Amino acid sequence: MNRAGAQNLSLRLGASLVTILAIAAVLGPTLVGGDPAAIDLGHSLAGPSMAHPLGCDALGRDVLVRLLWGARLSLGISTAVVALSMTVGVLVGGAAGLAGGTLDEMVMRGVDIVLAFPGFLLAIALAAILGPGLMDTVIALAAMGWTGYARLVRGEILSLREREYAVAARALGARPARVLMRHLIPALAGPLAVQATFGVGGIIIAEAALSFLGLGVLPPTPSWGSMLDSGRAFLLVAPHLTTAPGVAIGLSVLGFNLFGDGLARRLGEGA
Repeated sequence: MNRAGAQNLSLRLGASLVTILAIAAVLGPTLVGGDPAAIDLGHSLAGPSMAHPLGCDALGRDVLVRLLWGARLSLGISTAVVALSMTVGVLVGGAAGLAGGTLDEMVMRGVDIVLAFPGFLLAIALAAILGPGLMDTVIALAAMGWTGYARLVRGEILSLREREYAVAARALGARPARVLMRHLIPALAGPLAVQATFGVGGIIIAEAALSFLGLGVLPPTPSWGSMLDSGRAFLLVAPHLTTAPGVAIGLSVLGFNLFGDGLARRLGEGA
């Protein structure tokens, strides 16, 4: 298979998986119905059946229902984290790159200090300080994600600010903020889209890990990470409890990575 074929295959397969995840997250809970927190001890650890296609957990809660609600949670948190990280990173990196000089050095040295800490350990520390919860999880994960966008934008801005249209805008009296937001940032739409696509996959894993450690959203809200945590005690007698969320996490991350790879290759071909 040639390069173009591999690119199209990655893009198509990734887009298909991402589309399936989005449909499952948005429409799945409504179509399947059921309360993800409804307890039915009569079906405790029940295996897959017609009534419960993916079985039930230790409290008799339907695994499929919880999996679909968990998809909505994971996708929602990932989207919110990426949006917040990108906003902060674009503003910080764009301002540093456009200003240059001492301000650029100070800002990027601050970014380097943040990058000196292992990202996930920083998220764990912030989650432990803030406590479990939806918004606290978003803040903790965004704190480790904005630096990548800042470095990307700053590096691109250093080149773009010398282009003719940027120089002309400054010569006509446009303020730095206007030059940045109206002329430079739009030119970074492609690289930022690729970075965001890869970022969503990484955040899905990070959110699941925090929930697995008990630092994510609070029970009984269904999360793929908490489903893995609650199912590991029954790994030998009810493997479906960990298989379902594990496969969901793996396919979701694979889909976003393939989509990002295919998108990067297409943008590279078009450059």
